Amino acid sequence: MSEPPAAARELFGASLARAEVYARMLSGAGVERGLIGPGEAGRIWDRHLINSGLIVELLPEGLGGSEPGSLADIGSGAGLPGVVLAILRPDLRVTLIEPMARRTAFLAECVSELDLKNVEICRARAEDLADQVLADVVTSRAVARLDRLVQWSVGVCRPGGLILAIKGASAAAELEEAGPVLDRLGVTNASVVMAGQELAARGLIDQPTTVVRLAIATRE
Repeated sequence: MSEPPAAARELFGASLARAEVYARMLSGAGVERGLIGPGEAGRIWDRHLINSGLIVELLPEGLGGSEPGSLADIGSGAGLPGVVLAILRPDLRVTLIEPMARRTAFLAECVSELDLKNVEICRARAEDLADQVLADVVTSRAVARLDRLVQWSVGVCRPGGLILAIKGASAAAELEEAGPVLDRLGVTNASVVMAGQELAARGLIDQPTTVVRLAIATRE
């Protein structure tokens, strides 16, 4: 397991030790159980933890203020980005939504080992939790194309909430393709944004994280 790079030290700050434990779990048990590809073990920090953690800067100001804010992570898999955000923002209530038993078992081990008291694991499909879970922010990473993903995300996002979907080079094309679905669901202010541009400008990371940002309309 490689030492955390400078970007990780800056991003995680006082939570770095906890992030290091999680990185070891991902590169060990995560790879052994097929949750992380065998070729990914040497890229845990840059490709996974930092890539996931950079979206913390996109969380709304005031979230987790006088009352704990809530975040739901759809298709958590090995905990990316949900566990990373729970480490970075212990003031938020984080729900990890994942339907596969072997993945939820790994998530439970991570939550226990990292002593993440702000995390709840929900073994279910997001579409089956519509209006049962209503989070301030809904996140996802490499789950599905946006036209399907947004339908699942809206179901577990409160009116006036925010959806942050980590995407790659296809982000803009997916957003355009999903236009009719977004209109039907009352999604506003849809855009592709880059998280971590300041770290990229300083040469601490190769590239920012590409995120589709979607605001959910407040119901009348």
